[in-house]
Amino acid sequence: MKILITGAAGFIGHHTASKLLRKGHEIIGIDNLNDYYPVYLKTSRLEQLGINLNGTSYNQHIVSSSQPNYTFIKLDIEDRELLQALFKSEQFDTVINFAAQPGVRYSIENPYTYVQTNVLGFLNILECCRHNKIQHLIYASSSGIYGKNSKIPFSESDRTDTPVSIYAATKKADELMAFTYTTLYKFNTTGLRFFTVYGPWGRPDMAPMLFANAIIKGEPIKVFNNGNLSRDFTFINDIVEGVSRVVEKASGEEATAKIYNIGCGHPTQLMDFIHILEESIGKKAQINFMPMQKGDVYQTYADTTQLENDYGYKPTTHLDDGIKEFVKWFKNYYQTHN
Repeated sequence: MKILITGAAGFIGHHTASKLLRKGHEIIGIDNLNDYYPVYLKTSRLEQLGINLNGTSYNQHIVSSSQPNYTFIKLDIEDRELLQALFKSEQFDTVINFAAQPGVRYSIENPYTYVQTNVLGFLNILECCRHNKIQHLIYASSSGIYGKNSKIPFSESDRTDTPVSIYAATKKADELMAFTYTTLYKFNTTGLRFFTVYGPWGRPDMAPMLFANAIIKGEPIKVFNNGNLSRDFTFINDIVEGVSRVVEKASGEEATAKIYNIGCGHPTQLMDFIHILEESIGKKAQINFMPMQKGDVYQTYADTTQLENDYGYKPTTHLDDGIKEFVKWFKNYYQTHN
């Protein structure tokens, strides 16, 4: 299968490309390599899959991997003309859209950036799928769209019309647009609502990386809402296994727009997560308790029954084991780049 992965230098995009390459698919990955967090982490992920950008300028360019079936192109999904040309020339079977501006708190300060990338950029993807007979578009949504729902666990049938951050609002907009395009133009769309993904090669703006870095350095960590938060922490290997199953299962004859939760299904109190991280690192954290932040939610908890029923998805990584894997990677790689 010939697959386009947008956001291929990102955390989930990198691991998804690796998984699908091992399964023998042909992958073209694109990313704009923006500096929301250090670009070296993104280029290091690409290097793990044989994409070496040393000596190249960060203009539009195409780089073939040292391993078969992978090509990387520096391209922004906001660039409609270049995106259209890529779709026309490559004729993909499946598109996986992970390109997005992430981050809840940053979205409150920079709303235009989020709408430009997450809404208008996604519209470009939808238009390209429409005009190039794409069989299946898979795209990243977020658990954030559940807002401050008090009913747990969160299920796909719950209301999602009260997001509390601009980031979450853009993800809700993506789901609505995908449904509209499936209805009008008859191609399959599948939105995956990710729940707090962690693991090797993770994002440095997320709690696991921030906490691990501070604990090792002996610096204090900020714990919001005085630690009274819980998250459905989901190991990256479980996430990409779920994505892979969605990619490879043949769709029915009738085009459908589907939405699935993809998480662990076992929420963990934030303070318990910190204690497990401390044990794995072998050092106690210095904690500064802080009030609740704007845009944050108190808890996330995924009901993954639908994904299990339709695709056999079942996460298998216990939090203790996942954190050990993350800390091992962090100590071996990330500390040398601080």
